[in-house]
Amino acid sequence: MRIIIINGPNLNLLGQREPGIYGKESFENYLPSLQSRFPDIEITYYQSNIEGALIDKMQEVGFHYDGIVLNAGAYTHTSIALHDCIRSLKCPVVEVHISNVHQRESFRHHSMISSACKGVICGFGLDSYRLAIEALREAQ
Repeated sequence: MRIIIINGPNLNLLGQREPGIYGKESFENYLPSLQSRFPDIEITYYQSNIEGALIDKMQEVGFHYDGIVLNAGAYTHTSIALHDCIRSLKCPVVEVHISNVHQRESFRHHSMISSACKGVICGFGLDSYRLAIEALREAQ
């Protein structure tokens, strides 16, 4: 099984950016523990601050990978282009958020991509990614 985790804008700053919301660990430090937890799954990682680059990566892998875990960051709330891309893919996409977006600013309460995704996981810190991988594994 092959799954890619795709993180959007500002998530390259995990561990530095608002640690009270996003925690103190970088994703690069977290990824090896996630990969060792799922030795039977090939887990790769991609991050970009650019909407078009996220779409390009999803189109590149979305027809031959078994799943995408997507934290689109702020694009979650604005991007019809990401929504349309997700709907065009063969593999399922799970939307992930580190924080509980429903406990935050009202503009974060609406997702433009949720309706195109298999499911949504939010509010469990970096463990949200583990939960998404487990969901994709169980859906196989």
